[in-house]
Amino acid sequence: MILLTANTSILLAVQPADFRCGIDGFAAICHRQLAQDPRSGTLFVFINRNKTMLRALNYDGMVFWLMTKRLSKGKISLPTAKEAVTPMQAT
Repeated sequence: MILLTANTSILLAVQPADFRCGIDGFAAICHRQLAQDPRSGTLFVFINRNKTMLRALNYDGMVFWLMTKRLSKGKISLPTAKEAVTPMQAT
């Protein structure tokens, strides 16, 4: 189960990711490109190139969870940033 609280660390990858990769691919992106530990308990959020889908990767201490959200209308608007990831807050 994914438990989000106000203390949950959430990192949003600001560059589009290749959504064809699975859990191992997204964990590799966290480790190699974002310089983050994918097993840290942080919720990593990725967008696709068209900004119509989100993928979230989380490690709950035992297993990885990979969640997908697809918009049926519109696009996701993201903050612009110079860094590879932007910290977000669970509210």
